[in-house]
Amino acid sequence: MSEHWGAPGNARSSIRYPTLTVVLLAAVVTAVIVATGMGYIRITVAEVVRVIAARLSGDTSLITGLDPMFSYVVMDVRLPRILTALLVGSGLAVCGVVFQGILLNPLADPYTLGISSGAAFGASLALIANLTLFGIYSVPFSAFAGALATLFVVLYLSSFNGQMSANTLILSGVIVGAILAAGISFMKYMADEQVGMIIYWLMGSFASKTWTDVAVVLGAVLSGLGVAIYYGRDLNIMSLGGRAADSLGVETARVRKILLITGSLVAAVCVSVSGIIGFIGLIVPHLIRFLIGPDNRNLAIVSALAGGLLLLIADTITRAILPTEVPIGVLTALIGGPFFCYIFRRRQRGAIHG
Repeated sequence: MSEHWGAPGNARSSIRYPTLTVVLLAAVVTAVIVATGMGYIRITVAEVVRVIAARLSGDTSLITGLDPMFSYVVMDVRLPRILTALLVGSGLAVCGVVFQGILLNPLADPYTLGISSGAAFGASLALIANLTLFGIYSVPFSAFAGALATLFVVLYLSSFNGQMSANTLILSGVIVGAILAAGISFMKYMADEQVGMIIYWLMGSFASKTWTDVAVVLGAVLSGLGVAIYYGRDLNIMSLGGRAADSLGVETARVRKILLITGSLVAAVCVSVSGIIGFIGLIVPHLIRFLIGPDNRNLAIVSALAGGLLLLIADTITRAILPTEVPIGVLTALIGGPFFCYIFRRRQRGAIHG
């Protein structure tokens, strides 16, 4: 196998971990502040810091002399979108760490189990049926319900006598995803006026996000990261093989199910808020594993920072730099598609020579 999985890496990797964590944390804070000032209305870094400090401290004297519109633009328009993008990127990256660790496959990401197709199906159904039961959150709630239902169907199809295998999980995800994709295509055919809304949602977007979206994704991401870190040691041991895991007291089936459900729920929340955004969970864990080694406890933390930073930069490019806003899912697919092909070819060469 060309990829390195399992036990913590060498001393060099251990040194890289804290350094990379500090660097990424500083980069995230810097990117949030700089991105908040970018857009049609230009706001300097100093002005952004003053507005945020005034809101956090309640000291209005900090924004004396500033355009009153700046406070609204920073706190109610840009910052919720920026933080949502940051958190969704973190969540998808953590899911990628979990799924790649469980399946021992660098091509696994939050969409391997068909979660994206389930969310897309639920959202499309809400849009075509004009569901308004939960107000503006009807589409995200339907997407979450679709993703959750898909997870349980995939788990049911892949479980035999209480046992699951990585190949069976992937195959079940592909089968269910193909069925749901056909259902989405049929709904787009029947949608008429709503077809544009369905397509736009399927492409992913962070437009018009609120502090409620930030709170929902924050709760999901922190919970998922906590579970990933808690079971990180077990995940490391499981990568050594079922016999070794059993001899060391790891309940492989139980841990795998907990991590699968946790990762899928986090991915479902992220997709329900942002739409379909692919490849973040594929690219980030793969690159970070190369830099700091395969210890899943460290990998989850650093990948969360790197995934959030990557998606924030991508969203800032499409929001504030490109002449026309491009759906974020299109941009990540353009970046991630070639990377996926590279990993796939590298894995094939490793299988041939190893």
